[in-house]
Parts: sequence; structure tokens; C-alpha cells
Amino acid sequence: MVLDYLKKSFDALPLSGKRRELVNLPNSITMLRIFILPVLFLLLLRPGRTMSLIIAVLFLLASLTDLLDGYVARRYQLITKTGKLLDPIADKIIINTAMILLIPIGRIPAWIVAVIVMRDFIVDGIRHVASAGGYILSASKLAKQKMVAQVAGITALLIHYPIFGADAQAVGIVIIYITLFLSIASGIEYLVDFYRRTIEED
Repeated sequence: MVLDYLKKSFDALPLSGKRRELVNLPNSITMLRIFILPVLFLLLLRPGRTMSLIIAVLFLLASLTDLLDGYVARRYQLITKTGKLLDPIADKIIINTAMILLIPIGRIPAWIVAVIVMRDFIVDGIRHVASAGGYILSASKLAKQKMVAQVAGITALLIHYPIFGADAQAVGIVIIYITLFLSIASGIEYLVDFYRRTIEED
């Protein structure tokens, strides 16, 4: 199997200690998807139908590797502190960069991007404070739905042009509004959960 072969290849590398923790298969998959970033900047050139579709496919593949590196880490018991740090950072860099670059070419309202990005910063802050207090705020069902909707919406907006008889831009905008609702709802959910835990501690 491909994953088994890759795992053995990484195990064969002459590494030890912290380098071994950093350079493993799931972390390498995480880093690999960051290489989509230079491609995303082609959006500033206001790409045509074909290039927009290529960018969208690459973005979607990069987003799906988030599932792959998590699966690999669990399967081969390669869950590390480095991986826990890199994975969410890679996700946010790719997704937020894509949304921001869609603004100047008129494919997404700037205020929606601002609200979603601010929500993410607030939630990250809450989770950091909670972690420092000794408890974990796990991703809620709403938060996971938000992520799925966000990736789907951005992919449609990247495609932009009509495809398979559907207006990708219009579909993308609808999904992004759903993402906005889920972002706010899940953000409130995190705040309430954090408040309840704080009250329980007191």
C-alpha cells in the first residue's frame, strides 16, 4: 500500500529526537499542502475559466489532505505536538489566504471575510486560554459543519464560471452566507462553553 511504503521511507531517514518528530509522514503531508499558496496568488491576475478551475481543484485537494494527514497520524500513531500545532495553522493560512485573495477580484464580500477571520481569531484565543487553564474545547459539530461549508463555498467561488449548468459564483455566495451563519453560531457556542467551564471552576 502506498501509505505503508511512504511510512517505511520516512522511518528509514537518518533522523532522531526532535527532527524525527518534525519530519514524519503526516507532518510532511501538512507542509505539502502549504505549497498551494503561491498558486492561490494567481487569483490576483483575474484568471479565466480554465485557470480558475485548476486553482479550485488544487485548493480542494489541499483542503482534503487535512483529512489524510489526520488519518495517517492516527493509523501509525504519529500524533505529535508539532503536528497538532502545524495542522490548524496550515488550514487557516490556506483558507484565509484564499478568501482574502477573492476580495480584490470581486468574488466575495470583504465584510464577510472580515467577520469569519475575526471569529477564528476569537475562537483560537478562547481555546488557548482554556488550554492554559487545563481543559480542552474540542471542535463542535457546528464548527466542523462550518469548515466543510467554508471549503465548499471557497471552491465554488474559485471556479467562479458556470460549470455543469450551474452558476458556480452564485452557488458559492449562498454557501459562504451559510458559512457566515455557522461561523457566528459556533463562535457563540465556544463562548458559552468557555463561560460555563469558567463558572464551574469558580
